[in-house]
Amino acid sequence: MVRTPSLNPEHPIPIAVLVGAGPGDLGLFTIAGSRALSFAAVVIYDALANPDLLAFCSSDAELIYVGKRARQHTLTQPEINALLVKKCRECMLRPDYPNRCVVRLKGGDPFVFGRGGEEAQALAQAQIPFQIIPGITAGIAGPAYAGIPVTHRDFTSTVTFITGHPQDESSGKSPGADAGDEVANVNYPALAKLGGTLVFYMGVKNLPDITQRLIAYGLNADTPAAVVRMATYPEQQTITGTVKTIAQLAQKAGIKAPAITIIGKVVSVRDQINWFETRPLFGQTILVTRTRQQASQLGDQLRDLGAKVIEAPTIEIAKPTDRKAALAAVQSMGDYDCVVFTSANGVDSAHQAMIALDMDARDFTACVAAIGPATANALEAIGIIPEIVSPDAVSEELAVELISYFGRADHAKETETATLDLSGYRFLLLRAEIARPSLVEMLRNAGATVDDVPIYQTRIPESLPENAIEALQNGAVNWITFTSASTAKNLFTMLPENLRLAVGKCNRLSIGPTTSRALAELGWPATLEARHHDIPGMVAAMVDQTPPSVGPRAS
Repeated sequence: MVRTPSLNPEHPIPIAVLVGAGPGDLGLFTIAGSRALSFAAVVIYDALANPDLLAFCSSDAELIYVGKRARQHTLTQPEINALLVKKCRECMLRPDYPNRCVVRLKGGDPFVFGRGGEEAQALAQAQIPFQIIPGITAGIAGPAYAGIPVTHRDFTSTVTFITGHPQDESSGKSPGADAGDEVANVNYPALAKLGGTLVFYMGVKNLPDITQRLIAYGLNADTPAAVVRMATYPEQQTITGTVKTIAQLAQKAGIKAPAITIIGKVVSVRDQINWFETRPLFGQTILVTRTRQQASQLGDQLRDLGAKVIEAPTIEIAKPTDRKAALAAVQSMGDYDCVVFTSANGVDSAHQAMIALDMDARDFTACVAAIGPATANALEAIGIIPEIVSPDAVSEELAVELISYFGRADHAKETETATLDLSGYRFLLLRAEIARPSLVEMLRNAGATVDDVPIYQTRIPESLPENAIEALQNGAVNWITFTSASTAKNLFTMLPENLRLAVGKCNRLSIGPTTSRALAELGWPATLEARHHDIPGMVAAMVDQTPPSVGPRAS
């Protein structure tokens, strides 16, 4: 969560900020928009604004949903205008909100069929300072993510954006008696004659009337056309046809709002440059069971490959039961021959302890060892380069590496010859309270002195997120990723019997042998085990084995 920063009082921000949320993909949201949300005392947001954007807000921000769908409005537009003005005035009067603002978060761009102009007028009339932060509109992003350029010098140099939605009660005006009246404010004779690229927003319901009118006024019925639903989201669906057939094809495919329609010769280019829907994991829904802090590392890679990722943390990281013992161990690291880390969580917890003790990477005078590349990367991120890294995240492999390293002749304490006797060597293991004993046993069997100090503890969260439960109930999950035996055991514990059965119907990806054994014991044998026991290895394994997309890749 972003903390609310302090601003120089000589440069106060506007009281109201109209922010374009973009088409949905979080990567398309602007830096200016995220900054405005971090300052927000109040956020008034739409149905088409990706709710994940609210993570940019401070924890004390008031969040107000005013979503509007066809014929389903939480508030009418005049009521939204009044609410915006009211909240701005409240914000101006509160001394505990210095340099805070009211953000109106709107899907797409505020001034492209978003009624941002009306809201800005209401603010101006109320003499409330405001700012506009544009967003990428769906009429640009949707075609781009469907592989359709809105302009192309071989086809057209003009593009026209049209609302296909009628006036409705949210504006305070009557919608009209029939479909002809609903779209009467659109100049169809001019559009049919102009040609080029036509992009209709919010016109799914009226698509039959729109296409019939265009044809009636002279547009070639065989002109290519496409409908893109949920543009830029992993659920994106694209249907292509012609002006004559597109309405029927969209109805047959069950296309519903939100969707945009593109009409023009540029649609024919989609076959060549359809990049978004052809990514290797497009159409796959993947449940990630890592801790909330670690989920993004795996989730971001999966999203980049087209997947819909649902985070379902089955582990929470907490301070160890004996915090004093952990701090004492970190403070005495220099007394050991080797400090061993067996997870990125251990590295992070040790780093937090170092900060509390006013220590830094320079205090690591002992040899440092890491289990697998991920833990090594976590160490390097805080300025510590491990001398010993096992190829995979397997305790037995790390033990072999340590015994081999300290048993070499140039490391032997009292002999010139190589030996596997580690007598006299002291190892400090900083890891979880509950950890597999194999590493400790192998080192002690080799003669080493080992202090196994819990640096953190893992707990089972109280519950899973609602969207994770819903996806399992609906059979919408294709893959579940397991990055440790604990993620598997905890998920089993957290689920009722019916959802345990649902997990059994999903593909289950294991990071390595230990996790696979735990899954087998639970009755959830791994569908696939990563060849390389790390996050990149898991992603590569899924890409290699994923069946064809469950969603429509192309029309």
